[in-house]
Amino acid sequence: MQAASLPASAGFHWVRDGFLLFRRQPVPMFTWALSIAVLVLVASMMVPVGPVLFIVLMPAITVMTLNACRLIEQDTQVFPLRLWKIFREPGMSGKLLMMGAVYVAAIMIAGFMAFLPFMSGISEIAQGLDEETGLAPLMQAVQAPLLVFAVLYLVIAALFWHAPVLVAWHGLTLRKALFFSGIACWRNKLAFISYGLCWAALVLALEMFTALLRGAGLPGTAVGLIQMPFSIALAACLYCSFYPTYSTVFGDSAAAAGLQP
Repeated sequence: MQAASLPASAGFHWVRDGFLLFRRQPVPMFTWALSIAVLVLVASMMVPVGPVLFIVLMPAITVMTLNACRLIEQDTQVFPLRLWKIFREPGMSGKLLMMGAVYVAAIMIAGFMAFLPFMSGISEIAQGLDEETGLAPLMQAVQAPLLVFAVLYLVIAALFWHAPVLVAWHGLTLRKALFFSGIACWRNKLAFISYGLCWAALVLALEMFTALLRGAGLPGTAVGLIQMPFSIALAACLYCSFYPTYSTVFGDSAAAAGLQP
């Protein structure tokens, strides 16, 4: 399997293509993004089991999202509820759920590796907190382990970025999918950096827009009601942009191989 090496400008093109895909079928993709938001909300209400279950489902949700995007590219109508049919495919649900479990385990190990060397110092500071010092010393103490965790998570994210679709569409084993995903992300690291910066700028622009609404004197409830559809639409465009990060790097050879979404 060959992974293309693209210039840094590809990151901008991925974002642009995500918006173009969303524009072709905005209602289904908006509905899909809203469904994911509801899943996140429900998961957050079931701590600690809910967030873990959601992370386990993430590879399957990724494949469903890319299935929707490929249908849009093929000028086929997307029906969000039908995307869940992936769990009916023989063996597919087991592979993707297993990948999700490995993803959870990798994140937990990364957290353990990041925080364990600092736990004694953090524990000492936590015991010495009082009203005068506040939480400032504790926040300063966790900065280093959080930075270590962020670096480790970037590695994990690269390994799992393309892995779900490589398993689902190309029939790779989990080990090979993680390997090829990591290699592809490394070869296109500049493109992914520009991709991340573009999305960070768009999120910041939305936050500035809501800040302006608050500054204009609108009540918080009204600002929230205005912000919500924009946030969901932006999330839908983000999900749509996942597809070009795959198709331009690997090429959508899955269709040629007879692996239909």
